[in-house]
Amino acid sequence: MGVSKRVMNASNNKYSKNIHKRGLVDIHAKQNAKDGFAVGPVMLGFFIFVVVGSSLLQIIKTATSGGPAAGA
Repeated sequence: MGVSKRVMNASNNKYSKNIHKRGLVDIHAKQNAKDGFAVGPVMLGFFIFVVVGSSLLQIIKTATSGGPAAGA
């Protein structure tokens, strides 16, 4: 399925100003990317909680059943 001519022209007009800017990168772009974390501390803590809690529950389940997990 093709893209309509109106949509293609709008897209071309939006990005046409960048055609001749090859190699002219913002000096501070790399520094701004390093300043912040990709994931917030709360989300990171939640992720660690889920992973560690899941592994602990799996260890307890394996220890109480006397062998490998039934699903594996």
